[in-house]
Amino acid sequence: MRILVTNDDGFQARGLRSLVWALRPFGDLTIVSPKRAQSGMSMAVSMGFRPIAVKHIETLPGEDWWYLDGTPASCVKYGIDNIFFPEKPDLVVSGINHGNNAATATLYSGTIGATMEGTLNGIPSVGVSLDTFADDADFSAVEQLFPGILRKLLANFSTRKGTFYNVNFPNLPASEIKGIRPARMGYAHWEKEYVPYESDFLASHGLGQSFAARAYADSKLPDEDLYVMAGDFVSEPDNLPDADHLLMAKGYITITPQNIYNTDLQELERLCDII
Repeated sequence: MRILVTNDDGFQARGLRSLVWALRPFGDLTIVSPKRAQSGMSMAVSMGFRPIAVKHIETLPGEDWWYLDGTPASCVKYGIDNIFFPEKPDLVVSGINHGNNAATATLYSGTIGATMEGTLNGIPSVGVSLDTFADDADFSAVEQLFPGILRKLLANFSTRKGTFYNVNFPNLPASEIKGIRPARMGYAHWEKEYVPYESDFLASHGLGQSFAARAYADSKLPDEDLYVMAGDFVSEPDNLPDADHLLMAKGYITITPQNIYNTDLQELERLCDII
């Protein structure tokens, strides 16, 4: 099996290394990852005739490593168009994201945007995330349990056009995870999303100051203020019990089947009756 691997945290991210480790038994891996963190890019692509830097990093047995100075979806496009062409990979896997992509976080996620790009090109695609932003995040539960999940998905992958899978792990040791549950995308939103960018705030969330963040801080003009987007996650009251973020909070791994063709079929039927 030929697998195209990417993420949105950049080619040096620990989560990407853990995902590659977990995928090695499945086949040959081609890793095309962003040069720098690209969280929150959803399915955005690098365009407008802007030159995009690409580097072939190294070739290892069963692995080929690249980075691209663009969005996660652009990384998938490059892999398909410039590395695999005229063939296609058999599978696209994106992750392991540093932070969960449950509920409506899916709409913003660069990890899931890359997964959707693979799906758009007719390739079975899976996104994987871990529910923590901590610098010392422990990805061992994903390394241990995701291969079994992937085997089940590959043996039973949906034939419905546009379907992909969004897998979210709670931030727990493997021994404390309660199980695996199919789930629906939950309803949620964020409030008070912009807070001052200060070291005390970062420390309270178990975060250090990344190289990219330091670069932004160092380039700040004297009359500018710095903020970070880290608002309060608010679950909506009308969620059903199988909402992904609710199940994950209870200690379950969630598998949310989603589809890039998101027409509201009930509303379409209603419109046909009135128009």
